[in-house]
Amino acid sequence: MTKHEQLMAEYDNLYIEERPMKNDGLYADGCIWINKNMPSVKRYSILAEEIGHYETSSGDILDQNNISNRKQELLARKWAYEKIVPIEYIHFAISDGHTEIWDMADYLDIDEEFLRDALKYYRILDV
Repeated sequence: MTKHEQLMAEYDNLYIEERPMKNDGLYADGCIWINKNMPSVKRYSILAEEIGHYETSSGDILDQNNISNRKQELLARKWAYEKIVPIEYIHFAISDGHTEIWDMADYLDIDEEFLRDALKYYRILDV
């Protein structure tokens, strides 16, 4: 079972569907839709973020001009970072000699952009 499948199984109370979409993902009222036309590592990170919305967000936050909505978006992303790439995983990767971002992302089986954002969140990467 892949990490993506494990995360889906952990949240089997949610309706999760992968389908062609314009957006990467969307959460509403216990339902998550993920764009199936992405690499699996990206679908995994998007799934984590959408579950983060389930865990942390309330109401319609699609209007990102609203500061409260932007805060909820950030909170869901932080939840996703801590869920699928906790700082301990980063320490393990570094201890095993995976210090380049592309290599670390491959080692952790996550999207490189998601890893880069997580490293910024943990204040490990300053760029």
